[in-house]
Amino acid sequence: QVQLVESGGGLVQAGGSLRLSCVVLGRTFSTYTMGWFRQAPGKERTFVARIGWSAGSTYYAGSVKGRFTISRDNAKNSVYLQMNSLKPEDTAVYYCAVAKGVVRTTTIFEYDYWGQGTQVTVSS
Repeated sequence: QVQLVESGGGLVQAGGSLRLSCVVLGRTFSTYTMGWFRQAPGKERTFVARIGWSAGSTYYAGSVKGRFTISRDNAKNSVYLQMNSLKPEDTAVYYCAVAKGVVRTTTIFEYDYWGQGTQVTVSS
């Protein structure tokens, strides 16, 4: 059974930083994409960033590009999201996800496993 466990969320003032972590427990996959999504109250879950197996392939939502950085440690089956210059509109529950294949879109449907989410709150 595959389990994703996120950590690192919390309350921060606007302009501050947080680093989210996600570890994948259970099975591992020879090639997989890892991503971060977020969901604000009353809104749909939306794409934030993704990273391919090689770690050289990253892609970001326009709203976070230049402020957030996704990285991974394959030896630890982990993915990270460094969030800088946080804004109140970044407030949401953040989810990590794993896709067993190559991901070519920003939709949730290409991901096979999800974490339980970690709350990020940015105060103004």
